[in-house]
Amino acid sequence: MGSNSCNHNKHSKKKNNKRSGTKKRMTLEQSLAYKSVTEWVFLDTLSCSPNSTIAIDDDFKVKLVHTKVPADKLVFELHSHSICSDGFLSPSKLVERAHQFGVKVLSLTDHDTMAGIPQALEAARKVGIKIIPGVEISTIFNPRTDTGSEEPVHVLAYYSSCGPSNYEKLDQFLANIREGRYLRAENMISKLNKLKLPIRWENVEKIAGDGVAPGRLHVARAMVEAGHVENLKQAFSRYLYDGGPAYSTGSEPDAEEAVRLVCETGGVAVLAHPWALKNPVAIIRRLKEAGLHGLEVYRSDGKLAAFSDLADTYDLLKLGGSDYHARGGSSESALGSVSLPMVAVHEFLKVARPIWCGAIKKTVDQYITEPTESNLEHILRYAKIKVVKGGGVSSITTRNVEIIHECLSQWLTNEEQKSCDFEAVTLAEDKP
Repeated sequence: MGSNSCNHNKHSKKKNNKRSGTKKRMTLEQSLAYKSVTEWVFLDTLSCSPNSTIAIDDDFKVKLVHTKVPADKLVFELHSHSICSDGFLSPSKLVERAHQFGVKVLSLTDHDTMAGIPQALEAARKVGIKIIPGVEISTIFNPRTDTGSEEPVHVLAYYSSCGPSNYEKLDQFLANIREGRYLRAENMISKLNKLKLPIRWENVEKIAGDGVAPGRLHVARAMVEAGHVENLKQAFSRYLYDGGPAYSTGSEPDAEEAVRLVCETGGVAVLAHPWALKNPVAIIRRLKEAGLHGLEVYRSDGKLAAFSDLADTYDLLKLGGSDYHARGGSSESALGSVSLPMVAVHEFLKVARPIWCGAIKKTVDQYITEPTESNLEHILRYAKIKVVKGGGVSSITTRNVEIIHECLSQWLTNEEQKSCDFEAVTLAEDKP
């Protein structure tokens, strides 16, 4: 009996030691990365409370002293979709679900549109989530050789809180792609009809929703509704996969052209789901030459070593996201399920923040040079502050300068503002 008691005590001690050992301490690199990332995540909160301080604990969490920000673990979700493209949730509902899953930073990356960003921002402000305005651009890669073949490539673009520096140029670029999606959907429907799987265009339009360019998912849903397939997976695996019997391309731009435009408009360009590509090495090499910043390497099932190695080879950021559509079912990764290492997030922001700072300066300088109402609206497109339209703004007023400075304090640190020299905003106020 004594022996059993002794063994039990030993077992209990081992169990307790095991439990206490689960609490990992950060390395110095992780601590520094976490502190920097946290300051950025809560920048708009801290800008209202300049005396707030940040403390790091051993659970990879943050404690904001003298503020009401909860000490929650930071979760970044950098790949998600809403009903503005092929998702099943509205932007506001997507944000609400992200909040339920503990997401602190969400990028809405709808296909070929940024229409859902304003609604996502409005919802995010209510629940304390930070939004990175994003978009997933549909492109085509041309191998330029006789042996290779064209294949679809998706490029993720991440922008500053101010949005693209040349919004009109990007918007027109995306509009052209969306127009091609209508033709593409019509071609897919035509092919299905020839395969004796009749689908009506009106049904696809209704499923897509008002003003949404239809995609493969909308056609697949129409196929399910018509009883031609049992589920979405079957629709894709039998008919709509790349090169499938009902597959069609639209008027997608060249992948390199899209990457260059993202860079030109102040965005960070990342190659989406490279594991789905037939010739990833050639594509990554060419897109890197065009200005590509990173690769999706992390998924909900962990890091893909082969693509992590490729990212190292081409000096690219290592990112990832769930590619969440709210389709349901066991095959879809949950929102916020991709565990991005804090060091990887830090590296992303180290590259992104100077780019975003430059894009914000470019947008602000445009207003300083030409103080029109539309140029002021470009600055405030995604801002908390709104101006009354029709005010006939034709000069830089004290109030407008105050508004711009308020935006900058929520978007950029003092160091970033100094390094980009936003002093011109204040000086412009004194111009005759």
